[in-house]
Amino acid sequence: MERKKFCQTPERSIREAFAEASSFLNDHGVMEPQRNAQLLLEHILGLSGTSYYMALPEPFPQELRAAWEHAVTRKATGEPAQYITGEQEFYGRMFKVTPEVLIPRPETELLVEAVLKAAQSLSGSNAGGPGRGLKQDGRGDLTDSGAGSVPPVQSLSLREGSAHQMGSASFTVADIGTGSGAIAVTLALESPSWCVLGSDISPGALEVARQNAGRLGAEIQFRQGNLLEPFAGMVLDVLVSNPPYIPACDIQGLQPEVRDHEPRTALDGGADGLYPYRIMMEQISLLAAPPRLIAFELGMGQAGDVAELLRKAGYWSQIETVKDLAGIERHVLGISQKL
Repeated sequence: MERKKFCQTPERSIREAFAEASSFLNDHGVMEPQRNAQLLLEHILGLSGTSYYMALPEPFPQELRAAWEHAVTRKATGEPAQYITGEQEFYGRMFKVTPEVLIPRPETELLVEAVLKAAQSLSGSNAGGPGRGLKQDGRGDLTDSGAGSVPPVQSLSLREGSAHQMGSASFTVADIGTGSGAIAVTLALESPSWCVLGSDISPGALEVARQNAGRLGAEIQFRQGNLLEPFAGMVLDVLVSNPPYIPACDIQGLQPEVRDHEPRTALDGGADGLYPYRIMMEQISLLAAPPRLIAFELGMGQAGDVAELLRKAGYWSQIETVKDLAGIERHVLGISQKL
């Protein structure tokens, strides 16, 4: 289909502008045309929630018409709405996003949730003492209840503030392949006593992450490099990563919004999608000691393979899988009860 420029009919109400744009996007094969039209319209108008709905009967501001038409035209080409607006919400905070970074997904919030919950148990076992990054001995076991001591995350209860009640434990945490910094920034803000670091191989992604950390007030040290290499010789308590996990042969079959616009380096996980996980397992030896908690996000059907990689490494006595809200095993955690 020929891509045409969106031209809004003059003297429309905001509601009519929304309907016209929704129809235009639908005709151009855009998925969820109404949702995308609303995201763009709220951004252009600077409104959201009740204020947006109350404004629907009002005339569309003519001074915003050119920007509105440009945004809808870009969306009709398949460009993600988040790249057009330049932002995406994650864990209740608004993050800057550009084509240099993968757009944060809701399921990754559950990875953050799982890390906070598991670390809370580790913190409790440490009786409020310093984290391993300070090299103090005497930290006790996680629990005495066996492999079920860190159950799959089923709620978002930690957002109510309990993540801030982790005693004085000062864990050193690394977010590998940080992208926009969504994971690193969220962990730093939810657990202010933690020392959080982030790495990425892309200079452009690191710049976006630094901007997000600065704007949201998170103190994070970012390093450029391949996976764990920037942290060689360091002691990490927690290692978390949402690496590229799409098998290379599946890239072409992704939704055009993802395939044609999001960075390939953040998508392509090699022949079977597991290449980054294998490399990270090999690079664990670069660290001064294996992290006590390791947490990965992964693709559909990969949980068993990634869990087996962790078991074969032999560093973690507990291997947990966490399902997303669709019931897909989306995250794998390795937990060590020993220093």
